[in-house]
Amino acid sequence: MAQAQIALPSLQGNRLGNKVWRTLDERLSLHSLAYPVPDYANTIPYTLGGITLFGFIILFATGIVMTQFYHPHPSEAHDSVTYIITQVPFGDFIRSIHFWTANLVVVTALLHLLRIYWTGSFKKPREANWLVGVALLALTIGFVFTGTIIKWDQEASEALSHFKEIGELLGGFGVLFSAEFSRSIPLLTRLYTTHITILPFLFLGLVAVHLFLVKTLKISPKPTENARAGDGYAPDQKMGNFAGHIRRMIGFGLILLAIAALLSYFFPAPLGLKAVPGEEVTKPPWMLLWLYPIENVLGVAGILYGGIVFFILLALVPFIDRSPWLAPSKRRGMIVGLIVTIVILVALLVLAIVSVPVTHTTGG
Repeated sequence: MAQAQIALPSLQGNRLGNKVWRTLDERLSLHSLAYPVPDYANTIPYTLGGITLFGFIILFATGIVMTQFYHPHPSEAHDSVTYIITQVPFGDFIRSIHFWTANLVVVTALLHLLRIYWTGSFKKPREANWLVGVALLALTIGFVFTGTIIKWDQEASEALSHFKEIGELLGGFGVLFSAEFSRSIPLLTRLYTTHITILPFLFLGLVAVHLFLVKTLKISPKPTENARAGDGYAPDQKMGNFAGHIRRMIGFGLILLAIAALLSYFFPAPLGLKAVPGEEVTKPPWMLLWLYPIENVLGVAGILYGGIVFFILLALVPFIDRSPWLAPSKRRGMIVGLIVTIVILVALLVLAIVSVPVTHTTGG
């Protein structure tokens, strides 16, 4: 039980809390989840991963509520979303929290990725955890894309047309994306099932691996001027306790929920009109909007190739930056590469915003 002391300091002075903790710990071995936490890991930049996970818990909870009223069939889907908004008690608010939390989660996930990149936390021996994080980001985008489709308005219909054409571009690998794969179940229903079962299953599995690697490899050292990959914590590094670290992440997560609630109150989640086949008048969600100018040049293939290149480059980061140094000042080439990438993405976003929607798909 020696490791339990990592988690107990926050409960000192609270006899009931200590008793509850010890009772649960004896039966669930909760102390085995604890790991050393340096003080700097309690700052917002180092808790962005935990904040993102808290956001997903909100998404799962609100999603479970909405599944009780959503009908995943093309003839009923849009009306069932309207029913959630207009008839279900607090339905519009719950849907809006789901919508805004999804947006905020993408922001915190990207900031988390940037923090890891900036501090060199992907370096040896943490390369595998970087790859797991890249896979989690890809799943997050998958949640966004399938979530866009299942609301079944005009934007959703156009997104589905793109989905089908990407499946055709993939040839045999895209058979799962085609309506012909299962004629007994509409493609919308299959994507809904993917959204609420397959993606969460993969997500939770990767999160378990991610957390296991964090516990095993510990939080990366602070990127001081002389810090190197594989170093332990500095001898004078002040350490906190695991319970305080978890409490801090939950606190920031509750702030995320409060922000989502405020946005939901003042700006309820939008829902477009029922789809009009043969039209393409919308643009992708902002998370995918940077691909729009590429699509204007290369067609739907631009989405596929642009996305593949983006995630391949992310996956290669630990294998490109092989220097032992963690400090950004000693990794100028990688930092310049990051800045150039951000400038390109922002430029693509601006081009997408000012461009006029055009038809890209044969079904759109």
